[in-house]
Amino acid sequence: MSISSDQNEAEPDRDRPTAGAGRVIPAELLEHGGGCPFDPAPGLSGRRGQGPVQPFELLNGAQAWLVTGFEEAREVLADLRFSSDQVRHRNATQMSAEEVAERAAAAGRGEPVCPVPVESRDDGMFVGMDPPEHTRLRRLLTGQFTVRRMKALESRITEIAVEHIEAMKAAGTEADLVPAYALPLPSLVICELLGVDYADRARFQENTAVALNLRSSEDARARAAGELYRFIGELVAVKRKDPGDDILSGLIHEADPPLTDNQLVDVSLVLLGAGHETTANMLALGTFALLENPEQLAALRADPGLIDNAVEELLRYLSIVQLGVTRVATEDVTVGGVRIAAGSTVVIATPEVNRDDRQWPAPDRLDVRRDRSPHLAFGHGVHQCLGQQLARIEMRVGFTELITRLPDLRLTESGESVPLRNDMLIFGVHALPVGWA
Repeated sequence: MSISSDQNEAEPDRDRPTAGAGRVIPAELLEHGGGCPFDPAPGLSGRRGQGPVQPFELLNGAQAWLVTGFEEAREVLADLRFSSDQVRHRNATQMSAEEVAERAAAAGRGEPVCPVPVESRDDGMFVGMDPPEHTRLRRLLTGQFTVRRMKALESRITEIAVEHIEAMKAAGTEADLVPAYALPLPSLVICELLGVDYADRARFQENTAVALNLRSSEDARARAAGELYRFIGELVAVKRKDPGDDILSGLIHEADPPLTDNQLVDVSLVLLGAGHETTANMLALGTFALLENPEQLAALRADPGLIDNAVEELLRYLSIVQLGVTRVATEDVTVGGVRIAAGSTVVIATPEVNRDDRQWPAPDRLDVRRDRSPHLAFGHGVHQCLGQQLARIEMRVGFTELITRLPDLRLTESGESVPLRNDMLIFGVHALPVGWA
């Protein structure tokens, strides 16, 4: 069922936490270029040797801590003294310069950093919550992301992959892999999971792109966020009246006590964004990485049984969620020998964490034969990615079908010409021009 624009609009709550971290993180820690496009940003890798927990300054003037060590990052993510609650514990990456100055002045007067007095959260932004509020929503979602449901999707994911590859071949011998394959595959899957009519995907994707673009104006981001909330609000109204065999219908009709419309909108928005943006970029950027490392691609073609290893290695090697994972210390905590004061913001530098040479030999090398070992591409602790098994299935199927059905796949432009997503919160490529015979 497609959603019409006049159905039950849900206005966004402007006081809810928003994803603005990229705007205050120095560009040199985010923007790739000047070398291998798959390596961490030069300003980030240039900090190697300065310790696994190191201070850095945000563009709003706030002092924060950057975690680049694997074990130290796991420690932070597993320790509930580091809060994810972006309402009660203000995150420095979400503050204006004025707010930072006010906090510094208060600290100068000896005033402690105190949580915002919020009795209970009535939103559904579970990625920005702590237990027990996070626990309840996470448990409801875990009940929907069952192993049975994920396995049942594998054949459908294969159908979608094959359909789009065949459509590419029917249209000629060249394509931009991003809109032709990488984006629609996970988009179709998450839309089916949530019960979204695929005819509505363009509306969702356009607003998501604006909301995640670091170069979008504040007004443009606000408009896009409003459109996304309205879109999901309409979907919730549809599913209340006409439930189906989908996750959103399950959340609406099975939760006890029931979730409010605002909670359902928030939860769905998180799932929609996470369910298509990250996997789409992994499919495109992963293909780019394989094409630029032909010996690794050849190894995978020669031994398809390496695909699971290859997926894990690409997740580690690329780490597309760059510096978006943040926590706030609720008390003084020592990590990696460094004392982090209560109220301090900690930023996990996932691209560096996943290249810690204490954890992996030759971590800057892509090696699809590398023994599988834990990485932090999906996070760690209570907030570890809920849909990671689905993402793995999509990548396993997506890469396998692509390299099998297009055995002579190649770039049609030089690797240096491929436009990188340096202006986005999630790293990837804006386009990937490919060809085949």
